[in-house]
Amino acid sequence: MIDYLLAVVTATLLLAGAGFALAAAVGIVRLPDLYTRMHAAAKAGTIGSGLLLLAVGVHSAEVPVMLRACAGFVFFVLTAPVSAHLLAKAAHQTGQRLSSLSVRDDLGKH
Repeated sequence: MIDYLLAVVTATLLLAGAGFALAAAVGIVRLPDLYTRMHAAAKAGTIGSGLLLLAVGVHSAEVPVMLRACAGFVFFVLTAPVSAHLLAKAAHQTGQRLSSLSVRDDLGKH
């Protein structure tokens, strides 16, 4: 019974992670500019890879592996927003523009 439960949880995590990773990939290809593409990669990509990592930890059914998977997930969640922010700041400083003309640039005033 416990093996069946672990298999269901692993499959659910794998499907959810793959769905988020697919959404991130589609967002990177389809979105119009650097900022929106970066948002897709930072948000959906982070959650997708984190869920896939947790699925590996659950599938192993070993506490040390699960702890490492949880630590990796926390690392993803903590570092992705920081790196996305730094990338957006660097892009803005180099003059990268948004594709939409109706967006107001409040950072350009400083």
